[in-house]
Parts: sequence; C-alpha cells; structure tokens
Amino acid sequence: MIWHLIAAIFAGLGAAGIGLLLRTLSGKRLPRWIIPVLGGLGMLGYQINVEYNWYEHKRSLLPETARIVQVQEDAMFWRPWTYLFPMTTAFSVVDEQGMTTRVQEGEKHVEFLLYRFEKQLQDSVSHQTWLMNCATRETLPLEGEERRPRLDAMRRLSSEAPLYRAVCTEA
Repeated sequence: MIWHLIAAIFAGLGAAGIGLLLRTLSGKRLPRWIIPVLGGLGMLGYQINVEYNWYEHKRSLLPETARIVQVQEDAMFWRPWTYLFPMTTAFSVVDEQGMTTRVQEGEKHVEFLLYRFEKQLQDSVSHQTWLMNCATRETLPLEGEERRPRLDAMRRLSSEAPLYRAVCTEA
C-alpha cells in the first residue's frame, strides 16, 4: 500500500510538471491553477488505473489450473465513473488441481476449494471447502476439520452455471 501512495505522489508530481511546462511554453498565458489541477488529475488517474487493473493483475498471478467461476462488478456513489464502467470488486476461483472425485451410489461427488478474492483496503482472500453432487447439481459447504456438511446452505445450480461446469465437466 505504501508503494501505491508513493506512485500516486509521483504521478501527481509528473502531471504537475507537465502543467508547469505547458504554462511556461504558453508564455505564462495559462493560469497558475493549471499546475495543481493537473497534479490532482494525475493522482486521480493513477488511482483509477490501479483500481480497474486490479482484477487483471490478480488473474495473472493465478496458476494455470485455476478456473474463474464468478466475477462481481459494482458501482459506487463515491466513484461516479463506475456507474458507466462498473469495476470488478471480487471474484471466485476453483483450483482444478485440488479437486477430489468420488463415486458413491452411482453418483459423482466432487470435493473442491472455492477461493474468493475481494478488493478492499487490504485485499482479502477467503476459502471454503465445498461438496458438489454432479448428478443433481447440488452443492453445499463443508465445515471444520471433520468436514461436516452444512445442509441448511445447500443450493442447486443450473447446468449452465460456471461453477458446475468447472467442477463437474473438468473433474
């Protein structure tokens, strides 16, 4: 985070320098306020660039076996441009390498880890073990070391759901 602050300061100084250069080249006909305005726009532009590239940067760090199954985009009132261009704030990933497949009573069951990456002040990553019955498309979380199923959280996915396709068609 400190590196982003330093980079934002240098982006502001660079943009302010461009404002100073433009003012000098115009023979001081441009108003003096152009320098701090361009400095502020440079810092704002850097921050917007970092926020919009967060998802692509995190995605580039994932291993080859990771499949993205959900992307969440949001608009925020304190970032009015996100109403026109929503920003990715979270995404979920399944690692194909960590899946365990079992066949019980003729039905394929897959146990997998679902990782959720969220963009916050400090980026957060959470993970949960899940169990999916590929025949019925039902999935439920497994809790604790003993991996107890939470039946109250069971949900049924559609056959077109990216999570179902990532777990059951590739496993």
